[in-house]
Amino acid sequence: MARGFCGKVGTVFLVIINIIFFLMGLGLVIAGALALTDVSNINTDHIQPLLDSIPVGSFEAGSLVKNLTTLIIVIGAFILLIAGLGLFGACCQNKFMLVTYAVLVLILLVMKIAVIILWFTMKNTVENEVKDKLFVSLKDNYKEDTLTNSNSISNAWNYMFMTLDCCGVNPVVSTKNDFDSTYWCNDGGSCHGAVSNIPKTCCLNVDENTYTTAPTACHSSVQSGTYNTKGCYDALKEKLLSQSPSIIGVMVTVIVIEVLAVIFAFWACCQVGDKSANISDVAKT
Repeated sequence: MARGFCGKVGTVFLVIINIIFFLMGLGLVIAGALALTDVSNINTDHIQPLLDSIPVGSFEAGSLVKNLTTLIIVIGAFILLIAGLGLFGACCQNKFMLVTYAVLVLILLVMKIAVIILWFTMKNTVENEVKDKLFVSLKDNYKEDTLTNSNSISNAWNYMFMTLDCCGVNPVVSTKNDFDSTYWCNDGGSCHGAVSNIPKTCCLNVDENTYTTAPTACHSSVQSGTYNTKGCYDALKEKLLSQSPSIIGVMVTVIVIEVLAVIFAFWACCQVGDKSANISDVAKT
């Protein structure tokens, strides 16, 4: 009687855990989809050349973030399928399905722990590397504050300033800023002639149709309140990683649930095995 009661309790707990498991998987899919939307909004045709020029290991910055968010969606979908398998196995008392479920959950558990450890280990290194390479890209490729330069990366920088409401790589606080080391300021650009100290595309509320008429108080005098003070590194980080806290939170919660799921899955398997043995003994007598 006690063994049968324990089996029922284990099954109930396994069902509850897998319902939560299902919701967590759905949460990962939603968070990943939101992050992918943010990435897609940035990876426009105009800005793509710039992101493609920033290598992160063997990947490009734009594709790396997009691939990671896609992977999160895939993991979430996989969790949904596993939760369904666990629910079916628990309700039907199917030992094969429960064992398969437990093994898959263990594999998924190890994978997520590895991903989280890798994320926290490499996060600061990757961020610093991206920031340094963004600055090199600005220095080497920024030619002028227009959208019609023959250098597509220079144009991409200007589109980024207007799309993300940012300016330079680091925040602009005065007439001395990241643009001082660019071709635009050192090799005959309008900045070199003191016509501008920051690009017109950095001015507030301008777009590709109005940036040419940006006020001189903005691009020439760098007057406070007339330009985007946020650096593009911070703007990109905020945009691309805005969903990371919720994604990490869901993944950690899922890991805890997975540990419980494995325990109750094997417990349910043992109860199914005991039940089968009892039925066999009764049949023999």
